[in-house]
Amino acid sequence: MEQIQMIVPVEYKQQRVDKVITNLQSDLSRTQIQQWIKENRVRINGTDIKSNYKCAAGDEIQIDVPEPEPLEVLPEPMDLTFVYEDNDLLVVNKPRGMVVHPAPGHLTGTLVNGLMAHCKDLSGINGIMRPGIVHRIDKDTSGLLVVAKNDLSHKHLGEQMKAKTTTRKYKGIVHGVIPHNKGTIDAPVGRDKKDRQKMTVTNENSKEAVTHFNVLERFSKYTYIECILETGRTHQIRVHMDYIGYQMVGDPKYGPKKTLSIDGQALHAETLGFIHPRTEQYMEFSAELPSDMVQLLDELRRNLV
Repeated sequence: MEQIQMIVPVEYKQQRVDKVITNLQSDLSRTQIQQWIKENRVRINGTDIKSNYKCAAGDEIQIDVPEPEPLEVLPEPMDLTFVYEDNDLLVVNKPRGMVVHPAPGHLTGTLVNGLMAHCKDLSGINGIMRPGIVHRIDKDTSGLLVVAKNDLSHKHLGEQMKAKTTTRKYKGIVHGVIPHNKGTIDAPVGRDKKDRQKMTVTNENSKEAVTHFNVLERFSKYTYIECILETGRTHQIRVHMDYIGYQMVGDPKYGPKKTLSIDGQALHAETLGFIHPRTEQYMEFSAELPSDMVQLLDELRRNLV
């Protein structure tokens, strides 16, 4: 059984233990931590605790990570596009419209189902529903994901995500004409109180979120941009662009109802870079824009939409 140990930094004092752990271990979810606390797998200074325990600076946290349960999600052969693969990890180009991992009531047709059919070895850190998944991109966003084949790779890659040392660049099309050539959106993102299915910029129960963007091309009513993620919060780019008034084209959740013809938001995770967990060499991969975004840009350049 794997054990995770950590010391609570002073900046996290008086915060709930589940929140502290997810801040220190970005590849673990609060729901998962809360379940492990109920199972007495989490101890503070050697003592079992309740989920509402508030940490003190210097507290020693120890987590007994359970062995992965037998996976009930079934493999499904799929025509996935793999950009890179070795014994430790793989990089896959996820198509728009595909959910990354299963959830209760939605156990088929996900990227995880396809990965399970492709390879037998996937890391178990994120539990039975998310084997190998280090980070996610939204269902209606296309592009690159790195998948861990073992726990060593998962932990190493997760630490890089947390330390903000990975390279993640997106291409997207937004409503409106952005007048300046570049900018940075530094605004914390958390769950929207009015709609729990949405995220929003808020100072309450939120996490730091930073997005840098560059204007690539302007059209009469739209702008083609590159976004560089410094952090990786849920829906981050979509929320940040909405926050500054330039919603993603085709975004069903944050964008306007009247939009260009595309099935899902015009957003593509084009570039992904990281240090290989075993060789310690920097690797960077790119995936061409999907055909629907290429067609949309062509129509904008010819003033057809």
